[in-house]
Amino acid sequence: MKHFYVVMNPDKEGAKETADVISRYLLAHGASCVIGGSNKKEDYPGSHYTDSAMVPKEIDCIITLGGDGTLIQAARDLAGRNIPILGINRGTLGYLTQISHTEEIEEALASLLVGEYTLEERMMLNGSITRAGEAIFHDIALNEIVIIRNQKLKVLKFKVYVNGEYFNEYRADGLIAATPTGSTAYNLSAGGPILVPDSRMLVLTPICSHVLGARSIVLSSDDCIRVEMMGQEDVFQEAVFDGDTQIRLWPGDTVEIGRSEVKTILVKLKHISFLDNLRNKMTGI
Repeated sequence: MKHFYVVMNPDKEGAKETADVISRYLLAHGASCVIGGSNKKEDYPGSHYTDSAMVPKEIDCIITLGGDGTLIQAARDLAGRNIPILGINRGTLGYLTQISHTEEIEEALASLLVGEYTLEERMMLNGSITRAGEAIFHDIALNEIVIIRNQKLKVLKFKVYVNGEYFNEYRADGLIAATPTGSTAYNLSAGGPILVPDSRMLVLTPICSHVLGARSIVLSSDDCIRVEMMGQEDVFQEAVFDGDTQIRLWPGDTVEIGRSEVKTILVKLKHISFLDNLRNKMTGI
C-alpha cells in the first residue's frame, strides 16, 4: 500500500493530532496521505459523512480515526469502491477497529507499507421501503437495520415473511436485522446471538417482544426478509440504518431486507482470534 486517505471524527479527543502523526510518518516513508474533511453530516449534503467523489481513485487504504461508528460511516459512504479500511480507535469499545493505543500506530503503518496484513470481507445489508406499492427509499448497512418505535411508549405491530413465506407476527418494541458484524452491537444488547464476523448469515432479533417464546432466528445470507407494518398511525415508528439514517414508517409500509452485493473490506493486522478479541472487549482486559 502506498496511497492512504484518513477519515477523521473531529469530535473524538486526539483525532486531529493522530491524523497529523499518520500523515508525517507516511510522507516520511515515501507514501502519500490525504486527510479528509470534517466528518460532519451537514457538511456533505447527499451523502452520509464522507464524499466519495473527494477520495482519489488511486487510494489503497482508508484509515478511520474515531470509533466503530466512524468506520461504519466510511464503509457506507465508500460502498462499492472496494477500498480496504483500517480503523484506529478513538472511541470506546471499538469492536471493528484494529489499533487502540498511540504507540501501536507507527508499527501498524509500517506493516501496511510492506504488505504484512490480511483482508477480511464483511457482508452488508440492502434495505428498501415500499409505500402504497411504490419504492420510496433504499440504503445499505454494515451493522444492522432496525425497525423501532420513537417517542411514545406504544407497542409496534408487524408481520415478518422469509422468502415470501409467513414467519411470525410480533407485538414488540422493534426488530433488529443484523449482519455478523452487527451481531455484537444492538443485537447483542437485545439478547441476540453472536455470529462469527466473516460468516454469511443474518440474524433477526425482536426487541422486548410481548409474545412469550419470541426469540432470535439465524437465517442464511440468501434469505429475503419482508416486514409489513401494522398498528395505528399515532405510533411513531421508523427504520434506522446503522444507527444513523432514519426513515419514518406508516401502517401498510413494507421493509425488505437482504444481503447486499456490496461488501466492506477490513484490514486485519493482528494475529488475534475473534474469540480472543471478543473476550478482551467484553471483559475490558
